[in-house]
Amino acid sequence: MGWRRSRLVACRPIRGEFVERVRAVAGQSRATVGAVCSVPGRSGPYRVGSSGRGGCSSGRSKASPSRSSVPGWASARPRGGPGAAAAPAALRPLPSMLPGAASAAAASGFARAVAVLSVAAVLSPQPARCVLQRRPLLSHLPANCWSSLHPVTMSNGYNVKFCHRKALTCPYPGSRVERSPVPEDKVGWLVEWKDYHPVEYTAVSVLAGPSWADPQINDQGFSPKFNERDGQVERKSLSGLYVVENGRPRNPVGRTGLTGRGLLGRWGPNHAADPVVTRWKRDGSGKKVAHPVTGKNILQFVAIKRKDCGEWAIPGGMVDPGEKISATLKREFGEEALNSLQKSPEEKAELEKQLHKLFSQEHFVVYRGYVDDPRNTDNAWMETEAVNYHDETGETMDNLPLEAGDDAGKVKWVDISEKLKLYASHSYFIKLVAEKRGAHWSEDPGPECHEGCK
Repeated sequence: MGWRRSRLVACRPIRGEFVERVRAVAGQSRATVGAVCSVPGRSGPYRVGSSGRGGCSSGRSKASPSRSSVPGWASARPRGGPGAAAAPAALRPLPSMLPGAASAAAASGFARAVAVLSVAAVLSPQPARCVLQRRPLLSHLPANCWSSLHPVTMSNGYNVKFCHRKALTCPYPGSRVERSPVPEDKVGWLVEWKDYHPVEYTAVSVLAGPSWADPQINDQGFSPKFNERDGQVERKSLSGLYVVENGRPRNPVGRTGLTGRGLLGRWGPNHAADPVVTRWKRDGSGKKVAHPVTGKNILQFVAIKRKDCGEWAIPGGMVDPGEKISATLKREFGEEALNSLQKSPEEKAELEKQLHKLFSQEHFVVYRGYVDDPRNTDNAWMETEAVNYHDETGETMDNLPLEAGDDAGKVKWVDISEKLKLYASHSYFIKLVAEKRGAHWSEDPGPECHEGCK
């Protein structure tokens, strides 16, 4: 009997949250770990996987992908690996259920599974303060994840982590609409909550039908193709598959207390791009300035003050239909930090040359995925790709005088440090850039956790 055929008898009913702790202890960050399990309060079976695309999903749900469509279900495959890997130890059949040589071959795998479960049970008697996951579970997260008080790690290939709290902001931005309260133990969709009655809200500006917004979900002739590219509109999530219930996409992170789209134009993921433009802080003689305590050089980035909420943020904006991310990054920086929309044709041409020089040089992707944004709802959410463009000598940016434009009220160079309080998850993105560049961030080298974790 192969291991795929014996999963039902080899795996005991266990909670999805416990599976994540087992993964953390086992260190299985790249291999797919899956199981069929029952969840208290639900009729199973439920699929649990670490492929970053399946999560726990009901075998009964019409929105749930089939086995063949979920990576890691039909085969255990390392991310980017050329072929199928051996089945994880926790999924191999119990030795007692296999005859002869097959039983002996499976004994070591079963021993590993028992050992991992035992260690996890000893080390995790209570929910951890910051639950570590190597890859995000998208459809169903544990109850203690993504609440205003309970931080978790939402990881991807860039090992980024931040806390989910701003998506529960009250009142909803730009309105007097109050979200329905969501207790911290009811945020995750894995927890059944029959009395959940979120407020329905979509802003008038969105309902007016601008080019950047979808129609209402039940409008005649509107048949969005979720989880795939829909014409020029990208409806695939950067974090993997998401559930669609009653024709509406479901926030992969959890409940927000609000349905509809709020201020967001698209049902499901709303894609943005955030260019993090940096340089070294220098004194009058051109030498790099080091922090007096840490001795590390101080990094600066271009920050804008948003007109809509008054918070400082990384320049950036929404990806237009059919537009490449690289084009969005350059366009948004020009519009918000250089006021390119108000320049003359000659000025725009010169500006374009300098922007091309800056955005063609060395850079790295800081983060790709879900963003903890106050505009998020149960049916619409923000995702971004944040990219760092660093001007090592400072000469390129010297030829690009900052001037606020479009959605920006102000723009300036800001010293990077832990004291920054920025919009959405931008503070954490900036922290990642400082770490990558070996720049100053904190005077206190204590445990590293995003500001919302404290």
